Amino acid sequence: MGLVHIELFATLDLVGQAPGGPDEDPEGFPYGGWQAPLIDEVAGDQVLSAYEGTDALLLGRRTYDLFAAYWPHQNGGQDNKIATLFNSIPKYVASRGKPDLSWADSTQLGPNLAEAVREIRDRHQHIKVVGSLDLVQSLLREKLFDRLDLWVHPIVLGVGKKVFDGGEVPANVKLLEPPASTPKGVVFLRYGLADGTPATGDMGAPNRGV
Repeated sequence: MGLVHIELFATLDLVGQAPGGPDEDPEGFPYGGWQAPLIDEVAGDQVLSAYEGTDALLLGRRTYDLFAAYWPHQNGGQDNKIATLFNSIPKYVASRGKPDLSWADSTQLGPNLAEAVREIRDRHQHIKVVGSLDLVQSLLREKLFDRLDLWVHPIVLGVGKKVFDGGEVPANVKLLEPPASTPKGVVFLRYGLADGTPATGDMGAPNRGV
């Protein structure tokens, strides 16, 4: 069975809205493109490495529309590696509407997300979820993911959609590799979904037997 990997780019206060540009999700949000000044060669290499082995994309409607308008025209450009990958693998769109599926090898999912994700896992080994914050909430709520890659950027915005915004439920995750940072202060954290729910304790309780 394949694995679902969620890729999240967030500020220090965990805003994940419109990191790439001002036109991504502009309604009520003045900071579109906040990620761009913080990208350097190290961060670029980290992102490329994170996509190794990806054989399908799982996207929400807004992210799909943005990608479909951009990536088919980027072959041979500075983002050629990602463009070549995205343009050559299947794309699955979670939407209640009727998206334009003209981007090659695009398919709209059925209304039952859990069932649709199970079917995708049967077909692919490494399914990547990029952006798509509304879809991410559904995947978090149903624990329909296996790995979560979080890039935390050293800025605070105080406004905008959060990467954890109503979909999170109690869950354990485990750090899969040591954190990595870039010269501009971006920290990359890779977590895997673990069994069980968080335990509790009492930090103020006396150490019995000491």
